[in-house]
Amino acid sequence: MNLILGSQSPRRRELMAGLDIPFSCITIDADESYPAHLQAGDIPLYISRAKARAYAEQLQVEDLLITSDTIVWLNGQMLGKPQSKEEAKQMLIQLSGQTHQVYTAVCFTWLDHTTPLTASTPHYTTLHDSFVDCTDVTFRTLTAEEIDYYVEKYMPLDKAGAYGVQEWIGYVGVTRMEGSYFNVMGFPIGRVYEWLKSHNR
Repeated sequence: MNLILGSQSPRRRELMAGLDIPFSCITIDADESYPAHLQAGDIPLYISRAKARAYAEQLQVEDLLITSDTIVWLNGQMLGKPQSKEEAKQMLIQLSGQTHQVYTAVCFTWLDHTTPLTASTPHYTTLHDSFVDCTDVTFRTLTAEEIDYYVEKYMPLDKAGAYGVQEWIGYVGVTRMEGSYFNVMGFPIGRVYEWLKSHNR
């Protein structure tokens, strides 16, 4: 199979490369809005599937598309990517001294070429499989100076919850983690590998 990672995230690309499996990367322009009734892990699951649908018509028979989405969930509220440094600082204030959840969904999409094409079915059926991973992350109480330093130096505007666990704030602020570290980075690469292995990809 021709593995395609549908992500512009440098962290996901780095983790995927760590499997030593050939793959290519594409950027998918998809609508990342979601129905208001969705909660927790259902949100990134919906968005990762939306990303897959946005590219589905371009899939070839030998392609396997991998799309993903990550959110931070705190006390029944989603923290997405901050739109400004001030919003990033407010998110970190909310996370300070609290335990939150990081949910990442991964969706696999391919064409079912096992059924021959006919006049009545001239196109292959698109197949999907997906999973959601969750990690509990606890921050110690952060000072205003620490939050300001991190946001000003690292500019985490491209990260859900306004932080990267692999950066300075993760080194000094995270006191406990239950679940996959790589899931918090945005891609539970161990589960991705297990899926590929179990499906002989």
